[in-house]
Amino acid sequence: MIEDNLNRIKEKIFNKCSEVNRNPAEVKLIAVSKNFGIGYIKEAFTAGQIDFGENKPQELDGKAKLIDEKICWHFIGNLQRNKVKYVVKWAEFIHSVNSLSLAEEINKRAEKLGKIQKVFVEINTSGESTKQGLTDELEIETLVYKIEEMKNLKLTGFMTMAPFTDDENKVRKSFKFLRMLKDKFVKNGVELKHLSMGMSADYEIAIEEGATMLRIGSAIFGQRDYSKSWKEL
Repeated sequence: MIEDNLNRIKEKIFNKCSEVNRNPAEVKLIAVSKNFGIGYIKEAFTAGQIDFGENKPQELDGKAKLIDEKICWHFIGNLQRNKVKYVVKWAEFIHSVNSLSLAEEINKRAEKLGKIQKVFVEINTSGESTKQGLTDELEIETLVYKIEEMKNLKLTGFMTMAPFTDDENKVRKSFKFLRMLKDKFVKNGVELKHLSMGMSADYEIAIEEGATMLRIGSAIFGQRDYSKSWKEL
């Protein structure tokens, strides 16, 4: 099932990229394995999936310790400063940096490990109070340039979540805002490569608006059973 789902999604990504004259190689699929057990991850890996996304620091830490396969881990959930230690040692990318204090803590932990941590600044483009991320343009600008100064951080792009709605115009507006924000900083000399946006329900719109990393979970692994721990699955 997982292999079939992956192939189906990859085909849709390829077709959408062709439709909008984009190179499919520019779009990375991240399999969001939150709350799914080791067996699910290994099955996806065997099917050719390399990039996996986790939302909880201790869950990432627990899974990474048990998996020998060479996985590229992405941390995509809300991250508190006291949990940074669980993430930096495993994650190639941290998508959810939304404060200067968090960036400073990640930089400190990365320095101790002797690594350059790739990070995204998380932007709230929907205006929903339930979502994390920066909304104030001055705060965004300040964080971007502060991260640029940190020796053990590499700012690679922006991340957002579109509103949960059937209104495609609102979803598109959210993604377009992030793309235009990225373009503005690039124009001002900031090296930003990626846009992390698009999930199971809206990734085709995200591709149309320039996404380079798609975070897809349920369309690959099925519905999550939150009554069980990932260790039971």
